[in-house]
Amino acid sequence: MHCPFCRHEDSRVIDSRTSDDGSSIRRRRQCPACQRRFTTIETASLSVAKRSGVTEPFSRDKVVAGVRKACQGRPVSSDDLAVLAQRVEETLRASGRPEIEANEVGLAILGPLRELDEVAYLRFASVYQSFESLEDFESAITSLRAEREARADDAGQGEDVETGGGEPAVAGRDASR
Repeated sequence: MHCPFCRHEDSRVIDSRTSDDGSSIRRRRQCPACQRRFTTIETASLSVAKRSGVTEPFSRDKVVAGVRKACQGRPVSSDDLAVLAQRVEETLRASGRPEIEANEVGLAILGPLRELDEVAYLRFASVYQSFESLEDFESAITSLRAEREARADDAGQGEDVETGGGEPAVAGRDASR
């Protein structure tokens, strides 16, 4: 590491600490030539290869911006979106590869978004997966319902999934909400 003050080609690490979220390391360094101290921050790079062939650094902000459009008018907070972006990044980093394809980012978004808000999930999936007909929407909705019923069965509430366990159903809406 070059000294930012005298441009000496070497420096000595005095102290190292991980950041709060554990995604970077803060190192305190000292230059052996001028004795001045400075701080560096090291992060593991994660790049996204786009369809056009351009490679750019992964950005949580871009994930949030893309998902925010699908969440317009839905009860989803900025904190929820930040957590979703973090989960997406963790999933992508877990692959162990320094460069990922752009479509893998979209696929990594789908699972956490489905858990966060089913309507936002359908909106995002319809664009991302290029839904072309009502059958595509019907298939996605059928899949969501099957997953919801499976979760309810796992939780021991499989008796009356549609009405939330014995409450009267409201026409056109799920009364459990």
